[in-house]
Amino acid sequence: MTLCTKEAEKGYGRKKALQGVTFDIEPGNIYALLGPNGSGKTTWMKMAAGLLHPSAGGVLWENHPVCWKDRAEIAFLPTEDYLYGWMSVNEVGKYYQDFFADFSMDRYQALLRQMELDGNQKVRTLSTGMRAKCKVAVTMARAAKVYLLDEPFNGIDLLARDSILQVILASSDPENAIVISSHLVEEIESAVNRAIFFRNGLMAADLDIEELRTREGKSLADKYRELMQ
Repeated sequence: MTLCTKEAEKGYGRKKALQGVTFDIEPGNIYALLGPNGSGKTTWMKMAAGLLHPSAGGVLWENHPVCWKDRAEIAFLPTEDYLYGWMSVNEVGKYYQDFFADFSMDRYQALLRQMELDGNQKVRTLSTGMRAKCKVAVTMARAAKVYLLDEPFNGIDLLARDSILQVILASSDPENAIVISSHLVEEIESAVNRAIFFRNGLMAADLDIEELRTREGKSLADKYRELMQ
């Protein structure tokens, strides 16, 4: 199954958040979605998750425009802190279990143990890093076809980032695709095999990481600097 973006545009009044963006997200890959703030990354992710409607073009899933029903197969982790503070970490899992048929409570509990989270702890008492881990655990406990992770490492320390990255990598398989938007270009380079660059609402490049290294002799960070200058 391929998530196809075809000439997608999104405008807010006179401002174009996305302009004629076209690319495919294919299973078996982990993608980095890169670009400065305001480049269109979050807008695209929300469109791909069925939360925003394009002004023109669109994002297709199984040959139809993404709609709310496709959330059964497309998992989205937003940057916003959407967890309810009164819930315990275990109750967050039960909440997801009620909404998503592909959610595995056993996997969620295993991920909590792996990331050293106490299931009885209230969300409101979690540190920023612990909240980030909880969000990733509950998202990756689904058996989705596409995972859209919007800045999952935002505002957390190195060890928490390492823990989250390990979970993401372990969740990748030939039947799914993972898209990670991040400003931490150098830290995610070893985890991804493709990179899509956004700049000013336009797609600046769609690259295979190994080809970038062998043909151009450049790292992902080198290419980012080149494209964003």
